[in-house]
Amino acid sequence: MNIENLQPLFKPNSVALIGASNRSNSIGSVVIKNLLQSGFHGCIMPVNPKSPSIEGVLCYKDINSLPMTPDLAIFCIPAPGVASVLAELGKKGTRAAVIISAGFGSGEGEEGLRRRKEVIDVAKQYGIRLIGPNCVGLLIPPIGLNASFAHVTPDKGDIGFVSQSGAVVTAVLDWAKSKHIGFTHVLSMGDMIDFDFGEAIEYLTKDPETKTIILYIEAITNARNFIAAARAASLIKPVIVLKPGRSEEGAKAAASHTGSLAGSDDVYDAVFQRCGLLRVYDMNELFDTMETLARNQELWGDRLCILTNGGGIGVLATDKLIELGGTLAQLQDKTIARLNEVLPTTWSHGNPVDIIGDAPGERYANAFRIIMEDTNVDAILVLNCPVAIVPSIEPAEAILNAYKANNRHPKPILIAAWLGEGAPAEEARQLFAVNDIPSYTTPESAISGFKRMVEYYYNRKKSLVSQAEHQKFHYQESHDILQKAIANKQDWLTEIEAKNILKAYNIPIVETFEVKTPEEAYKEAKKLKSKMVLKILSPDITHKSDSGG
Repeated sequence: MNIENLQPLFKPNSVALIGASNRSNSIGSVVIKNLLQSGFHGCIMPVNPKSPSIEGVLCYKDINSLPMTPDLAIFCIPAPGVASVLAELGKKGTRAAVIISAGFGSGEGEEGLRRRKEVIDVAKQYGIRLIGPNCVGLLIPPIGLNASFAHVTPDKGDIGFVSQSGAVVTAVLDWAKSKHIGFTHVLSMGDMIDFDFGEAIEYLTKDPETKTIILYIEAITNARNFIAAARAASLIKPVIVLKPGRSEEGAKAAASHTGSLAGSDDVYDAVFQRCGLLRVYDMNELFDTMETLARNQELWGDRLCILTNGGGIGVLATDKLIELGGTLAQLQDKTIARLNEVLPTTWSHGNPVDIIGDAPGERYANAFRIIMEDTNVDAILVLNCPVAIVPSIEPAEAILNAYKANNRHPKPILIAAWLGEGAPAEEARQLFAVNDIPSYTTPESAISGFKRMVEYYYNRKKSLVSQAEHQKFHYQESHDILQKAIANKQDWLTEIEAKNILKAYNIPIVETFEVKTPEEAYKEAKKLKSKMVLKILSPDITHKSDSGG
């Protein structure tokens, strides 16, 4: 993939908004306000033939009136006019565009498909890279660029977020704002007629400011590029994927939304796991996982210790951990002995470490310091129930100070769950958020976030194929089978060919023989000591059961 030509798209010095508007609540009005109010230091040029100025900024009537060639063009005009304006910009030297406008798909019939082809042809002719069409836009907080109609401008952070759905973009931005979680890039991909997921992943992988990549995927357009980019990315930084369409009905809905087939969900599952990506299944899981992985903590293992001032919520957390296949850390004897010295005699004497409901900040901190030094513990979940005698902020401050004071590496991961909907609990959660500590409102969501962190840890290990494994693969055999099939102009591999490719990569298969006569079938059947089937093998019959074969 060539991502060198993406500079005008992601680091523009000038932006033209085609279709800027003074009309209240129009997309052109929202986008120009976002552009002007988000801190972008480059030149912003509104284009509208009917308005001399927009938001107090000089407006240009057409492309020829622009005082300079814009690096990036944003389109908010109706679909029929996009191709001709894009061609004018291409002649002028613009090499990047975001098409927010819809109307370029099969939903608009032959006319929509004609417009789509016309825009693609113009972009290829002038070497213009495109995001969209039918998208929310492009946001790059580090340079103050908000070229979108999103309702909030995200904070600067270290997450790269790429989504096929505009609705998911705005939902994630809304949640992240409340959590003080920021982004390097937010890319609303829309119909992906040019720039796709593979290029987005490759670009974000090479971006030093991006520490975590989040993907919302409904369909992959270029599987080879996606797999290559995703595998490389997961070796360097966490990649989280939310992909809907697991049910047949959901897949149909996704196809109608994106205009492309979603494909078998089992295939996506296998690809994500093999690439070392972490898949989540709904928005709650996405938020829980972002909360944990976006905080840039490095996990060293899966053994969790639960520190709590309430026995009941400690049990709930334990149940959820075991339900999700997690591991409750076995505390060392010396840890138990040291905890006996600083805790009331009524403490739980095990994990979960219940330090009793009246626990002040000092008691939390003392127990926390001791647990941090237990080499059997990889992560600590600290739970707090609101009580009248100890303000929620007090144990939060004590835990945070104890965690910061311990500079030995590696040290256990800190996860916090401060229960309650009132101001005291929210103040404590905000304290953790601004200090980059994952925090939650329930023990279950905290456990879910931790478990996703563990899955990422193990998926990443699985994605690394050793040199010894590579040497066991018979690449030439699979290559020869595929080349023969291509030469024969086959649309499908035969069952024998497909199984031989699997066998070349040491994937277990049912033993299979190709025979041409009843006598050969009898001879091969004698070699098999279990049940067997006889199937037809014909290049003209793809589905054997349909023809009684």
